[in-house]
Amino acid sequence: MKLSVYSLKKILFQGNAEFLNCKTMAGEITVLDNHEPYIGVLTKGVAKIVDEGKKEHFFPVKSGFLQIDKKNEVRCIISSVEQA
Repeated sequence: MKLSVYSLKKILFQGNAEFLNCKTMAGEITVLDNHEPYIGVLTKGVAKIVDEGKKEHFFPVKSGFLQIDKKNEVRCIISSVEQA
């Protein structure tokens, strides 16, 4: 699937991914290839991405939105947890 993860300031990830795992208001979700269309609100946690090269990427999430469309494209807009 084609995945894009944006913060308010920059693009955090853009490319092909095997899966995305994150927390939504409805619970934890794992997005795989050809997932059903979905729009949800992200909650505090860590988003995990495994890219097509099997590399893991982790992004702290304070809040945000997740959109999955029927063209196998996924977009996340996140507000990151501030580091102390």
